[in-house]
Amino acid sequence: MKAIRWTRLAIVAAVALCTAAGVQAQVKIGAVNLQKALQDTAEIKLAEADLKARFGPRQDELAQLERETAKLQQEYDTNQGKYTEAALAELGARLQLKQRQLQRNSEALQEAVNRDRQDILQRVGQRLQEVVKKVAEEKGLDMVVDGANLLYSKPAFDISADVTAAYDKAYPGKK
Repeated sequence: MKAIRWTRLAIVAAVALCTAAGVQAQVKIGAVNLQKALQDTAEIKLAEADLKARFGPRQDELAQLERETAKLQQEYDTNQGKYTEAALAELGARLQLKQRQLQRNSEALQEAVNRDRQDILQRVGQRLQEVVKKVAEEKGLDMVVDGANLLYSKPAFDISADVTAAYDKAYPGKK
């Protein structure tokens, strides 16, 4: 990630040096906030809704398991002096079992969500790069930089909305 930022910084510096050295050609630059453009696409919005629908029931089960574990933990903590040693050991074993189950289920759910999200982001990210290039060519831009890494640019340079609109036109979200 740092290499990308340094590369972008080097490109901007090279453009600045070229213009400072008296290069006659005017360089047209555009800025796009890739993350915002990506998040604003209809495909990503539909994919996020699909992820919530597919993994929502598992998240609800996980929340229920968390409540059960917390209840067992509270029972274990409040009854330390009241229960026999054997009853307390049995309760402790049940608590440990629930905690391990909660940990496994939580990790499995997180892995599945992350895997699906990464697949979506990779596919859409590749398409978005193509759309950025197309929009840049249509606007006659010589260079497009990621606006998220810019310290300042005039709003006129921001083509994020154009990129999102072009993406949605080229790849309409499917329900």
